[in-house]
Amino acid sequence: MESLHFGIRSGKRGTATDHLNYITREGSYAARNDLVATGRGNMPSFALDQPMLLWQASDRNERKNGSTFRSFTISLPNVLTIEQLTELAWREARRLAGPKPFQFALHMSRSSLRDELHPHVHIVICDRVPDGIERSPEHMFKRYNRKHPEKGGRRKDSGGKTPQALHSHLTAQRKAAAEEINAALAKYGHDPRVDHRTLRERGIHRAPERYLGPARIRTMTTEERASYAR
Repeated sequence: MESLHFGIRSGKRGTATDHLNYITREGSYAARNDLVATGRGNMPSFALDQPMLLWQASDRNERKNGSTFRSFTISLPNVLTIEQLTELAWREARRLAGPKPFQFALHMSRSSLRDELHPHVHIVICDRVPDGIERSPEHMFKRYNRKHPEKGGRRKDSGGKTPQALHSHLTAQRKAAAEEINAALAKYGHDPRVDHRTLRERGIHRAPERYLGPARIRTMTTEERASYAR
């Protein structure tokens, strides 16, 4: 059973636009030829046709120490077709985002070490929750006003959780992602399954695989590559 890669990060003010360019392979990232599908949902009215306007507004107007986005990276099975992977990416994006604005990008990169296809999806979410009130880009990111919501920005669905609560929430998200992936594998007649648990939780006593990175791999000898790829 394969381990599920499920990464999460938040971005500080000023980094959202570049991160979206990275996952959608725009601008300086256009030369990377691994983008196979994109999608978006729940966008505010000012960004319906141009989603980048949302992330630009977040970079300009989010509070100084606030996060402008939450980004998930989830590995997907390479036995599925592009259409099946895209279907799975949409389900994961909608599940993680709920009613909040999101964009996703499905990448089909090739492993530098084993020369295998490595499909994965990046899902970027704005934590400002819709409430039915129309706001300008500047107004959307103002501080939330509980008594008079129309006077403030959208409520932010983050923060205020204890470390234990955050860990439990992340574990639940990882488990749900694994269940979605395994359901897709079963639906399309594939035997492999993924497991969201850590190696220790599964009773496997070995060190996790270390991320090497393309630059390090390019300098390896054939013998070194073979020893890592086993």
